[in-house]
Amino acid sequence: MGMGLVQEVVGLSSPTGKDKSPVACQNTLKSSIGCTGIGLHSGRKVSMTLHPADAETGIVFERSDMGGGTGTVGASWQNVVDTRMATTLGNSDGALVSTVEHLMAALAGCGIDNAIVEIDGPEVPVMDGSAAPFVFLVECAGMRLQDAPRLAIKIEKPIMVGDDRKFLSIRPEEAFSVSFEIDFDDSPMARQQLSLRLANGTFKTEIARARTFGFAHEVDALRKAGLARGGSLDNAVVINGNTVMNGDGLRYRDEFVRHKILDCVGDLYLAGAPLIGAVDALRSGHALNSSLLHTLFDNPDAWSYVEMMETLVPGTSHMEETGSERAFA
Repeated sequence: MGMGLVQEVVGLSSPTGKDKSPVACQNTLKSSIGCTGIGLHSGRKVSMTLHPADAETGIVFERSDMGGGTGTVGASWQNVVDTRMATTLGNSDGALVSTVEHLMAALAGCGIDNAIVEIDGPEVPVMDGSAAPFVFLVECAGMRLQDAPRLAIKIEKPIMVGDDRKFLSIRPEEAFSVSFEIDFDDSPMARQQLSLRLANGTFKTEIARARTFGFAHEVDALRKAGLARGGSLDNAVVINGNTVMNGDGLRYRDEFVRHKILDCVGDLYLAGAPLIGAVDALRSGHALNSSLLHTLFDNPDAWSYVEMMETLVPGTSHMEETGSERAFA
């Protein structure tokens, strides 16, 4: 599974406790497909191409602008090197890939286990600030079933990080769900709560289109810190007091908490496999998301590998055997 961790793999019964549904297989893309955009924080133009990969590869980033094999960075919690305003991965050769969470969320939500992400710069393009463009890319490329069982990480004991003011926890449950509450002092608009079970296409319909957001009074400070240089009303929702500055308004009434769930899903997919458990979050962000995975894997009795049942696969239901051969050169 790409994490350097070995545990016994066991079967997982269906949520109803009745006959087991078929074991899910791993998935990759049918064909390569790509896009071009700018980095949210760097402001740099970047091209990215998603390629199919063999079973058991996992998600791997390849910096094409770095030579000598130094640009390979695995999408793993062990490779997280920065969580300020985004999740950044790095390797021992100094290769960095930042703002990976939206792409990782899309891959998780579509049920993609194995892919090579070729990128010619240090940051994943922000696109429209959501995961929807990446879901679209996966749908256009199509999905290919692979001859290997899909393993999941089943939570056996509760794990929690944080404190009373902000925390993130995961506990045993028969499916993957997220309950998230946000409460920003900057605006009453950003006090929201939502609970969702993420299976059978829920990610695409309920989460994928939610955009990243920020507060107008923070923009100057962020840019002085070298962040948000590529941010605009085209790729982020900007809040000024009780007003949304974007002319097209919100995509969901509670778009902010939906985007926080999106970030959480993407960050937690750095576990190297889907999680089976219930996530509860209060004001959590990238740092706590990363900390939860470190704490989880520091406690080997809190989790186990299981074969994932098809009924628990989060991906969109129509994608298993379809998808065009469209590709981006």
